[in-house]
Amino acid sequence: MKKTKKIAAITMARDDEFFLNRWIAYYGKQFGTENLYIILDGTDQTTPKNAGNAHITKLEHKNMSRTAGDKYRIGKLSELANELLKTYDIVIGCDSDEFLIVDPNTKKTLREYLSGKKIKTSLSGLGLDIGQNINCESELDTNAPFLEQREFALLSTRYTKPVVKTTTHPWGSGFHSIRGKNFHIDKNLYLLHFGAIDLKMLETKAAARGADWLNHLRRRGNGTINAVSNSVPHTEKWLRIARNMQQIFRPIYALDKPGMLGLKRVVKIPPRFKKSGI
Repeated sequence: MKKTKKIAAITMARDDEFFLNRWIAYYGKQFGTENLYIILDGTDQTTPKNAGNAHITKLEHKNMSRTAGDKYRIGKLSELANELLKTYDIVIGCDSDEFLIVDPNTKKTLREYLSGKKIKTSLSGLGLDIGQNINCESELDTNAPFLEQREFALLSTRYTKPVVKTTTHPWGSGFHSIRGKNFHIDKNLYLLHFGAIDLKMLETKAAARGADWLNHLRRRGNGTINAVSNSVPHTEKWLRIARNMQQIFRPIYALDKPGMLGLKRVVKIPPRFKKSGI
């Protein structure tokens, strides 16, 4: 009988209660809330009501540039992961709007699947950047599962991240790489990103940042939403094609990250992914 590995999931968030609640609900179901570790960026942040036995740390918020802030956050999360790897077999690190799923065709839970894998340093799921198709999809019902309401995704090298790790080598900013290590895209794992799940939600966030941000969004649109709204979706075979391409091709400026030669492909999300409950 294969050993069930001890797995922790970690994230860091600020002013992101909506996605963080979903993150806790999903990963808490997968691993138990007692194995969730959440850093809240600001002592003013409210502890999520569904945190359960999750470990919550509140840090003093620091005003920084975007680049400096990204480095600060991933530094804190890499430090946390290294500490947890003293007692855990695997640490999953991702943003609060990112959800790692295993293909339901495996008939395994995420814990079962990862427990059966020999992981040298890390595993990546194929990145699916899910957006609202404004031509046929309504405003998001925030009380209903995401995948019951959204059917299209942009195949994205940006979200093919090594979020599963067993090494103490630190993540690069945004979890996009493991410094000094190669990546390994698993054939049954997918990282679903929901940052562009709803146009109105994006407009509300932009308005909170100022009129210039809102005007820019309305003038240029959102890249993911534009892509899924204006492209003919490809079939599921492109999941395999994209995975193979991303394993082979690398950007010249970042050889430790996946590439797709600049190709942008929108796919219809396999209906079976709804079984993830996200």
